[in-house]
Amino acid sequence: MKTITINCNSLSDTKYLAGCFVSQLRPGLVIGLTGPLGAGKSAFARFVIQEACGVMCDVPSPTFTLVQSYESQDGVAIMHMDLYRLEAPEDAFALGIEDFFYEAANLVEWPSKMAGYWPSDALMVDIAFAAESDEAGEARIFTISAPENIAAALIAGGVTKS
Repeated sequence: MKTITINCNSLSDTKYLAGCFVSQLRPGLVIGLTGPLGAGKSAFARFVIQEACGVMCDVPSPTFTLVQSYESQDGVAIMHMDLYRLEAPEDAFALGIEDFFYEAANLVEWPSKMAGYWPSDALMVDIAFAAESDEAGEARIFTISAPENIAAALIAGGVTKS
């Protein structure tokens, strides 16, 4: 795994960063989104989905539905999951998550809720609040851990330019 750290000083920087992930969306891709409440996990997932599916695509948070499905403009199934409300890791299987991990590109908030079942080759995106000097409250630090080939593709695609 390779680790990349990106500072995003605004929502437009975050949107640009999310757009860099679209070229990697394919069945079997699993992206775990971690960070504290309010850090921007749902916003980041929303930006990825809107870039892949079209900016007019409505992308509600799956906090209560647990799973939302989409289809990219290229025909790739995308699953957006929020596991925050799961009480036990095994509860994820009731959602059909094992099939999603093979058949779709997956954006999964709170992957720690699947402790013991999380794929070891998953791409991880940790989102942290940046320094308090950010007056608009939009600055974030993204730490991306990805398999070498995906990290190289993200870098080649401009992920470090945000």
